[in-house]
Amino acid sequence: MARIIFGVFIVLHGLVHLLYFGQSQRLFELQPGMVWPDGSWLFARVLDVAGNRVLATLFLVWAAIGFVAAGVGIFAGQSWFRPVLAGTAAFSSFIYIFFWDGGWQNLDDKGGVGLLINMAILTAVLIFHWPQIE
Repeated sequence: MARIIFGVFIVLHGLVHLLYFGQSQRLFELQPGMVWPDGSWLFARVLDVAGNRVLATLFLVWAAIGFVAAGVGIFAGQSWFRPVLAGTAAFSSFIYIFFWDGGWQNLDDKGGVGLLINMAILTAVLIFHWPQIE
């Protein structure tokens, strides 16, 4: 049962990346006045705002696909879910770190909660080898 709940959580975590995709494409605002991913400390120096948004969009869709695939692997009881999930969680963390604007205000709007979730996922999967697939 815990494995199924974890799998659902992983799929939902992946789908949240699609909310940030919508934010990055300005299809909607997750929070009033939220400008993420504009002002990235890394990419804003080499890309204009439109390029920054396109790159964030591509990365977010890739992360969403990875999390959903890992969730499917968990549901199916496949051991390959572990490297897929670990790689996707690390990639997702880099997305939010690289597109961070350098400010410490409103970290939850900039992927701060997602970073914490990714760290918990990496800890569970890599250190505790959880969940076990029988």
